[in-house]
Amino acid sequence: MDFNMKKLASDAGIFFTRAVQFTEEKFGQAEKTELDAHFENLLARADSTKNWTEKILRQTEVLLQPNPSARVEEFLYEKLDRKVPSRVTNGELLAQYMADAASELGPTTPYGKTLIKVAEAEKQLGAAERDFIHTASISFLTPLRNFLEGDWKTISERRLLQNRRLDLDACKARLKKAKAAEAKATTVPDFQETRPRNYILSASASALWNDEVDKAEQELRVAQTEFDRQAEVTRLLLEGISSTHVNHLRCLHEFVKSQTTYYAQCYRHMLDLQKQLGSSQGAIFPGTFVGTTEPASPPLSSTSPTTAAATMPVVPSVASLAPPGEASLCLEEVAPPASGTRKARVLYDYEAADSSELALLADELITVYSLPGMDPDWLIGERGNKKGKVPVTYLELLS
Repeated sequence: MDFNMKKLASDAGIFFTRAVQFTEEKFGQAEKTELDAHFENLLARADSTKNWTEKILRQTEVLLQPNPSARVEEFLYEKLDRKVPSRVTNGELLAQYMADAASELGPTTPYGKTLIKVAEAEKQLGAAERDFIHTASISFLTPLRNFLEGDWKTISERRLLQNRRLDLDACKARLKKAKAAEAKATTVPDFQETRPRNYILSASASALWNDEVDKAEQELRVAQTEFDRQAEVTRLLLEGISSTHVNHLRCLHEFVKSQTTYYAQCYRHMLDLQKQLGSSQGAIFPGTFVGTTEPASPPLSSTSPTTAAATMPVVPSVASLAPPGEASLCLEEVAPPASGTRKARVLYDYEAADSSELALLADELITVYSLPGMDPDWLIGERGNKKGKVPVTYLELLS
Protein backbone atom coordinates (compact mmCIF):
# COMPACT_ATOMS: atom_id res chain seq x y z
CA MET A 1 0.00 0.00 0.00
CA ASP A 2 1.39 3.37 -1.02
CA PHE A 3 1.49 5.85 1.85
CA ASN A 4 2.07 9.54 1.36
CA MET A 5 4.42 10.00 4.29
CA LYS A 6 4.80 13.71 3.72
CA LYS A 7 1.05 14.31 3.90
CA LEU A 8 0.74 11.96 6.87
CA ALA A 9 3.45 13.85 8.74
CA SER A 10 1.81 17.17 7.85
CA ASP A 11 -1.60 16.03 9.11
CA ALA A 12 -0.04 14.72 12.30
CA GLY A 13 1.71 18.03 12.84
CA ILE A 14 -1.53 19.98 12.33
CA PHE A 15 -3.38 17.67 14.73
CA PHE A 16 -0.65 18.05 17.34
CA THR A 17 -0.66 21.85 16.99
CA ARG A 18 -4.43 21.97 17.44
CA ALA A 19 -4.26 19.67 20.45
CA VAL A 20 -1.61 21.85 22.10
CA GLN A 21 -3.60 25.02 21.41
CA PHE A 22 -6.82 23.48 22.74
CA THR A 23 -5.08 22.22 25.90
CA GLU A 24 -3.42 25.57 26.58
CA GLU A 25 -6.79 27.32 26.16
CA LYS A 26 -8.38 25.00 28.69
CA PHE A 27 -5.65 25.79 31.21
CA GLY A 28 -5.81 29.52 30.46
CA GLN A 29 -2.31 29.60 29.00
CA ALA A 30 -3.34 30.74 25.51
CA GLU A 31 -5.66 33.36 24.09
CA LYS A 32 -8.83 32.31 22.33
CA THR A 33 -10.61 34.10 19.49
CA GLU A 34 -14.15 34.82 20.67
CA LEU A 35 -17.12 34.79 18.32
CA ASP A 36 -19.50 37.74 18.25
CA ALA A 37 -22.67 37.70 20.35
CA HIS A 38 -24.99 37.22 17.36
CA PHE A 39 -23.01 34.18 16.24
CA GLU A 40 -23.12 32.71 19.74
CA ASN A 41 -26.90 33.23 19.82
CA LEU A 42 -27.24 31.39 16.52
CA LEU A 43 -25.20 28.50 17.88
CA ALA A 44 -27.30 28.31 21.05
CA ARG A 45 -30.54 28.47 19.03
CA ALA A 46 -29.39 25.67 16.74
CA ASP A 47 -28.37 23.45 19.65
CA SER A 48 -31.68 24.09 21.39
CA THR A 49 -33.61 23.24 18.22
CA LYS A 50 -31.70 20.00 17.81
CA ASN A 51 -32.14 18.93 21.45
CA TRP A 52 -35.87 19.64 21.61
CA THR A 53 -36.49 18.08 18.20
CA GLU A 54 -34.89 14.87 19.47
CA LYS A 55 -37.05 14.87 22.61
CA ILE A 56 -40.27 15.59 20.69
CA LEU A 57 -39.43 12.89 18.15
CA ARG A 58 -38.71 10.26 20.78
CA GLN A 59 -41.82 11.04 22.84
CA THR A 60 -44.03 11.05 19.75
CA GLU A 61 -42.68 7.61 18.90
CA VAL A 62 -43.60 6.50 22.42
CA LEU A 63 -47.09 7.94 21.95
CA LEU A 64 -47.63 6.11 18.66
CA GLN A 65 -45.98 2.88 19.82
CA PRO A 66 -45.85 2.47 23.63
CA ASN A 67 -44.16 -0.94 23.36
CA PRO A 68 -40.37 -0.39 23.58
CA SER A 69 -39.58 -3.79 22.05
CA ALA A 70 -41.72 -2.99 19.04
CA ARG A 71 -39.98 0.38 18.66
CA VAL A 72 -36.56 -1.30 18.71
CA GLU A 73 -37.74 -3.80 16.12
CA GLU A 74 -39.04 -1.05 13.84
CA PHE A 75 -35.78 0.87 14.28
CA LEU A 76 -33.73 -2.15 13.23
CA TYR A 77 -35.92 -2.74 10.18
CA GLU A 78 -35.46 0.89 9.13
CA LYS A 79 -31.68 0.71 9.57
CA LEU A 80 -31.57 -2.49 7.54
CA ASP A 81 -33.70 -0.78 4.89
CA ARG A 82 -36.37 -3.45 5.14
CA LYS A 83 -40.15 -3.12 5.27
CA VAL A 84 -41.59 -3.07 8.77
CA PRO A 85 -44.01 -6.03 9.17
CA SER A 86 -47.66 -5.21 9.72
CA ARG A 87 -48.70 -5.41 13.36
CA VAL A 88 -52.24 -5.54 14.76
CA THR A 89 -53.21 -2.77 17.12
CA ASN A 90 -54.33 -3.37 20.69
CA GLY A 91 -57.90 -2.49 19.78
CA GLU A 92 -57.97 -5.00 16.94
CA LEU A 93 -56.51 -7.70 19.21
CA LEU A 94 -59.13 -6.98 21.86
CA ALA A 95 -61.84 -7.14 19.20
CA GLN A 96 -60.61 -10.58 18.12
CA TYR A 97 -60.68 -11.85 21.71
CA MET A 98 -64.21 -10.53 22.22
CA ALA A 99 -65.44 -12.07 18.97
CA ASP A 100 -63.92 -15.45 19.90
CA ALA A 101 -65.47 -15.24 23.38
CA ALA A 102 -68.90 -14.48 21.90
CA SER A 103 -68.59 -17.42 19.52
CA GLU A 104 -67.75 -19.80 22.36
CA LEU A 105 -70.10 -18.44 25.04
CA GLY A 106 -73.07 -18.12 22.69
CA PRO A 107 -73.63 -15.38 20.12
CA THR A 108 -77.41 -15.37 20.72
CA THR A 109 -77.17 -14.70 24.45
CA PRO A 110 -77.36 -11.10 25.73
CA TYR A 111 -73.70 -11.26 26.76
CA GLY A 112 -72.65 -12.75 23.44
CA LYS A 113 -74.57 -10.17 21.41
CA THR A 114 -73.02 -7.36 23.42
CA LEU A 115 -69.56 -8.83 22.98
CA ILE A 116 -70.05 -8.89 19.22
CA LYS A 117 -71.16 -5.26 19.14
CA VAL A 118 -68.28 -4.10 21.33
CA ALA A 119 -65.83 -6.18 19.30
CA GLU A 120 -66.92 -4.45 16.11
CA ALA A 121 -66.47 -1.06 17.74
CA GLU A 122 -63.01 -2.01 19.04
CA LYS A 123 -62.08 -3.19 15.57
CA GLN A 124 -63.08 0.19 14.16
CA LEU A 125 -61.06 1.93 16.88
CA GLY A 126 -58.04 -0.20 16.00
CA ALA A 127 -58.37 0.65 12.32
CA ALA A 128 -58.62 4.36 13.16
CA GLU A 129 -55.53 4.07 15.34
CA ARG A 130 -53.63 2.39 12.51
CA ASP A 131 -54.55 5.22 10.12
CA PHE A 132 -53.51 7.81 12.70
CA ILE A 133 -50.12 6.15 13.27
CA HIS A 134 -49.49 5.97 9.52
CA THR A 135 -50.49 9.59 8.91
CA ALA A 136 -48.55 10.95 11.89
CA SER A 137 -45.44 9.02 10.88
CA ILE A 138 -45.45 10.46 7.38
CA SER A 139 -46.49 14.04 8.13
CA PHE A 140 -44.69 14.58 11.45
CA LEU A 141 -42.06 12.01 12.40
CA THR A 142 -40.43 11.73 8.98
CA PRO A 143 -39.69 15.49 8.60
CA LEU A 144 -38.24 15.65 12.12
CA ARG A 145 -36.10 12.58 11.48
CA ASN A 146 -34.92 13.99 8.15
CA PHE A 147 -33.81 17.16 9.89
CA LEU A 148 -31.80 15.29 12.52
CA GLU A 149 -30.23 12.85 10.09
CA GLY A 150 -29.76 15.26 7.19
CA ASP A 151 -29.84 19.01 7.71
CA TRP A 152 -28.42 18.88 11.22
CA LYS A 153 -25.39 16.89 10.10
CA THR A 154 -24.61 19.71 7.69
CA ILE A 155 -25.18 22.37 10.32
CA SER A 156 -23.23 20.45 12.95
CA GLU A 157 -20.06 20.58 10.84
CA ARG A 158 -19.03 23.29 13.27
CA ARG A 159 -15.91 21.31 14.10
CA LEU A 160 -14.54 22.71 10.83
CA LEU A 161 -15.00 26.19 12.26
CA GLN A 162 -13.47 25.00 15.52
CA ASN A 163 -10.43 23.65 13.65
CA ARG A 164 -10.06 26.89 11.71
CA ARG A 165 -10.19 28.86 14.95
CA LEU A 166 -7.57 26.64 16.57
CA ASP A 167 -5.33 27.10 13.54
CA LEU A 168 -5.85 30.86 13.68
CA ASP A 169 -5.07 31.10 17.39
CA ALA A 170 -2.04 28.85 16.98
CA CYS A 171 -0.75 31.18 14.25
CA LYS A 172 -1.35 34.18 16.51
CA ALA A 173 0.59 32.51 19.32
CA ARG A 174 3.42 31.56 16.96
CA LEU A 175 3.66 35.12 15.63
CA LYS A 176 3.67 36.52 19.16
CA LYS A 177 6.52 34.22 20.18
CA ALA A 178 8.50 35.00 17.01
CA LYS A 179 8.21 38.76 17.58
CA ALA A 180 9.29 38.37 21.21
CA ALA A 181 12.33 36.30 20.16
CA GLU A 182 13.20 38.78 17.40
CA ALA A 183 13.09 41.67 19.86
CA LYS A 184 15.32 39.78 22.28
CA ALA A 185 17.81 38.89 19.53
CA THR A 186 18.21 42.53 18.49
CA THR A 187 18.90 43.79 22.00
CA VAL A 188 21.57 41.29 23.25
CA PRO A 189 24.45 41.26 23.04
CA ASP A 190 25.10 44.98 22.97
CA PHE A 191 26.51 46.49 19.78
CA GLN A 192 29.44 47.82 21.86
CA GLU A 193 30.39 44.22 22.75
CA THR A 194 34.18 43.85 22.25
CA ARG A 195 33.85 40.25 21.17
CA PRO A 196 33.02 40.25 17.42
CA ARG A 197 31.90 36.60 17.50
CA ASN A 198 28.92 37.34 19.75
CA TYR A 199 27.90 40.24 17.58
CA ILE A 200 27.95 38.09 14.45
CA LEU A 201 25.86 35.40 16.15
CA SER A 202 23.38 38.02 17.37
CA ALA A 203 22.97 39.48 13.89
CA SER A 204 22.47 36.03 12.40
CA ALA A 205 19.83 35.12 15.00
CA SER A 206 18.06 38.42 14.41
CA ALA A 207 17.86 37.70 10.68
CA LEU A 208 16.53 34.21 11.34
CA TRP A 209 13.83 35.47 13.68
CA ASN A 210 12.95 38.18 11.20
CA ASP A 211 12.31 35.48 8.59
CA GLU A 212 10.29 33.53 11.16
CA VAL A 213 8.13 36.60 11.85
CA ASP A 214 7.46 37.07 8.13
CA LYS A 215 6.52 33.42 7.78
CA ALA A 216 4.25 33.56 10.84
CA GLU A 217 2.52 36.68 9.51
CA GLN A 218 1.89 34.96 6.18
CA GLU A 219 0.45 31.89 7.90
CA LEU A 220 -1.69 34.14 10.07
CA ARG A 221 -3.17 35.89 7.03
CA VAL A 222 -4.00 32.54 5.42
CA ALA A 223 -5.49 31.21 8.69
CA GLN A 224 -7.55 34.38 9.14
CA THR A 225 -8.91 34.08 5.60
CA GLU A 226 -9.86 30.40 6.11
CA PHE A 227 -11.49 31.19 9.45
CA ASP A 228 -13.54 34.09 8.05
CA ARG A 229 -14.71 31.97 5.12
CA GLN A 230 -15.77 29.05 7.34
CA ALA A 231 -17.44 31.43 9.81
CA GLU A 232 -19.58 32.90 7.02
CA VAL A 233 -20.60 29.45 5.77
CA THR A 234 -21.50 28.33 9.28
CA ARG A 235 -23.44 31.55 9.88
CA LEU A 236 -25.57 30.97 6.77
CA LEU A 237 -26.29 27.40 7.85
CA LEU A 238 -27.27 28.50 11.35
CA GLU A 239 -29.58 31.22 10.02
CA GLY A 240 -31.36 28.47 8.06
CA ILE A 241 -32.76 27.22 11.39
CA SER A 242 -35.56 29.76 10.93
CA SER A 243 -36.67 27.90 7.78
CA THR A 244 -36.50 24.66 9.77
CA HIS A 245 -38.83 26.13 12.38
CA VAL A 246 -41.32 27.10 9.68
CA ASN A 247 -41.25 23.58 8.25
CA HIS A 248 -41.66 22.00 11.68
CA LEU A 249 -44.57 24.36 12.39
CA ARG A 250 -46.36 23.15 9.27
CA CYS A 251 -45.70 19.53 10.26
CA LEU A 252 -47.04 20.23 13.74
CA HIS A 253 -50.30 21.54 12.26
CA GLU A 254 -50.57 18.35 10.19
CA PHE A 255 -50.01 16.25 13.32
CA VAL A 256 -52.73 18.09 15.24
CA LYS A 257 -55.09 17.69 12.29
CA SER A 258 -54.50 13.93 12.10
CA GLN A 259 -54.87 13.58 15.87
CA THR A 260 -58.13 15.56 15.81
CA THR A 261 -59.47 13.32 13.05
CA TYR A 262 -58.47 10.22 14.99
CA TYR A 263 -60.17 11.23 18.22
CA ALA A 264 -63.28 12.40 16.35
CA GLN A 265 -63.52 8.98 14.69
CA CYS A 266 -63.08 7.26 18.05
CA TYR A 267 -65.83 9.39 19.56
CA ARG A 268 -68.24 8.62 16.73
CA HIS A 269 -67.56 4.90 16.98
CA MET A 270 -68.15 4.87 20.73
CA LEU A 271 -71.26 7.01 20.43
CA ASP A 272 -72.68 4.60 17.85
CA LEU A 273 -71.83 1.69 20.13
CA GLN A 274 -73.54 3.36 23.05
CA LYS A 275 -76.67 3.86 20.99
CA GLN A 276 -76.61 0.23 19.84
CA LEU A 277 -76.26 -1.07 23.36
CA GLY A 278 -79.15 1.08 24.51
CA SER A 279 -80.45 -0.31 27.77
CA SER A 280 -77.90 -3.11 28.08
CA GLN A 281 -77.39 -2.07 31.68
CA GLY A 282 -81.04 -2.85 32.32
CA ALA A 283 -80.58 -6.27 30.74
CA ILE A 284 -77.95 -7.15 33.32
CA PHE A 285 -79.55 -5.43 36.31
CA PRO A 286 -83.32 -5.34 35.65
CA GLY A 287 -85.15 -2.50 37.32
CA THR A 288 -82.09 -0.29 37.69
CA PHE A 289 -81.80 0.88 34.11
CA VAL A 290 -81.64 4.56 33.33
CA GLY A 291 -81.23 6.09 29.92
CA THR A 292 -78.04 7.24 28.29
CA THR A 293 -76.23 9.55 30.67
CA GLU A 294 -74.72 12.86 29.78
CA PRO A 295 -71.06 12.91 28.75
CA ALA A 296 -68.56 13.54 31.52
CA SER A 297 -67.07 16.47 29.65
CA PRO A 298 -68.96 19.41 28.12
CA PRO A 299 -69.61 19.34 24.36
CA LEU A 300 -67.07 20.90 22.04
CA SER A 301 -67.27 24.52 21.00
CA SER A 302 -69.65 25.38 18.19
CA THR A 303 -66.63 26.53 16.16
CA SER A 304 -65.12 23.05 16.19
CA PRO A 305 -65.44 21.03 12.95
CA THR A 306 -66.49 17.99 14.98
CA THR A 307 -69.35 19.67 16.84
CA ALA A 308 -72.03 17.60 15.14
CA ALA A 309 -70.29 14.37 16.12
CA ALA A 310 -69.39 15.58 19.59
CA THR A 311 -72.87 16.54 20.79
CA MET A 312 -74.28 13.63 22.74
CA PRO A 313 -78.08 13.59 23.10
CA VAL A 314 -79.52 13.20 26.58
CA VAL A 315 -82.13 10.48 26.67
CA PRO A 316 -84.83 10.93 29.31
CA SER A 317 -85.00 8.31 32.00
CA VAL A 318 -87.78 5.76 32.21
CA ALA A 319 -89.38 7.56 35.11
CA SER A 320 -89.86 10.64 32.94
CA LEU A 321 -92.36 8.85 30.72
CA ALA A 322 -95.12 9.44 33.22
CA PRO A 323 -95.56 11.42 36.43
CA PRO A 324 -95.04 9.43 39.66
CA GLY A 325 -98.17 7.70 40.86
CA GLU A 326 -99.97 8.21 37.55
CA ALA A 327 -98.00 5.87 35.28
CA SER A 328 -100.36 2.89 35.64
CA LEU A 329 -103.43 5.04 35.19
CA CYS A 330 -102.06 6.73 32.11
CA LEU A 331 -101.00 3.50 30.47
CA GLU A 332 -104.34 1.83 31.14
CA GLU A 333 -106.19 4.76 29.64
CA VAL A 334 -104.00 4.95 26.56
CA ALA A 335 -105.61 3.37 23.53
CA PRO A 336 -103.35 1.60 21.02
CA PRO A 337 -102.96 3.42 17.73
CA ALA A 338 -105.15 2.34 14.85
CA SER A 339 -102.02 1.38 12.91
CA GLY A 340 -98.47 0.77 13.98
CA THR A 341 -98.94 -2.16 16.35
CA ARG A 342 -96.55 -5.08 15.89
CA LYS A 343 -96.04 -8.55 17.23
CA ALA A 344 -92.88 -9.25 19.17
CA ARG A 345 -91.27 -12.34 20.66
CA VAL A 346 -89.72 -12.02 24.10
CA LEU A 347 -86.04 -13.08 24.05
CA TYR A 348 -85.60 -13.67 27.80
CA ASP A 349 -87.35 -13.09 31.10
CA TYR A 350 -87.77 -9.57 32.37
CA GLU A 351 -88.92 -8.58 35.85
CA ALA A 352 -90.94 -5.38 35.99
CA ALA A 353 -89.34 -2.67 38.09
CA ASP A 354 -92.66 -0.98 38.97
CA SER A 355 -96.34 -1.02 38.08
CA SER A 356 -95.72 0.95 34.87
CA GLU A 357 -93.73 -1.92 33.37
CA LEU A 358 -94.88 -5.26 32.02
CA ALA A 359 -93.18 -8.43 33.26
CA LEU A 360 -92.06 -10.70 30.44
CA LEU A 361 -91.43 -14.39 29.96
CA ALA A 362 -89.02 -15.77 27.41
CA ASP A 363 -90.52 -16.87 24.06
CA GLU A 364 -93.99 -15.43 24.69
CA LEU A 365 -95.65 -13.24 22.03
CA ILE A 366 -96.95 -9.78 22.85
CA THR A 367 -98.29 -6.77 20.95
CA VAL A 368 -96.12 -3.66 21.05
CA TYR A 369 -96.42 -0.09 19.83
CA SER A 370 -94.83 3.30 20.47
CA LEU A 371 -96.31 6.61 21.59
CA PRO A 372 -95.28 10.11 20.50
CA GLY A 373 -92.40 11.49 22.57
CA MET A 374 -91.65 8.13 24.13
CA ASP A 375 -88.13 6.93 24.88
CA PRO A 376 -87.02 4.95 21.78
CA ASP A 377 -85.49 2.29 24.03
CA TRP A 378 -88.94 1.42 25.36
CA LEU A 379 -92.27 0.34 23.86
CA ILE A 380 -95.79 -0.20 25.18
CA GLY A 381 -96.50 -3.93 25.41
CA GLU A 382 -99.93 -5.66 25.71
CA ARG A 383 -100.65 -9.20 26.78
CA GLY A 384 -104.35 -9.83 27.18
CA ASN A 385 -105.71 -7.20 29.57
CA LYS A 386 -102.27 -6.31 30.87
CA LYS A 387 -100.38 -3.34 29.52
CA GLY A 388 -97.01 -1.77 30.41
CA LYS A 389 -93.65 -0.54 29.24
CA VAL A 390 -91.15 -3.09 27.93
CA PRO A 391 -87.49 -2.61 26.95
CA VAL A 392 -86.72 -2.95 23.24
CA THR A 393 -83.55 -4.99 23.86
CA TYR A 394 -85.64 -7.84 25.30
CA LEU A 395 -87.77 -8.12 22.15
CA GLU A 396 -87.54 -9.54 18.67
CA LEU A 397 -89.97 -7.64 16.42
CA LEU A 398 -91.79 -9.98 14.07
CA SER A 399 -94.14 -7.90 11.99
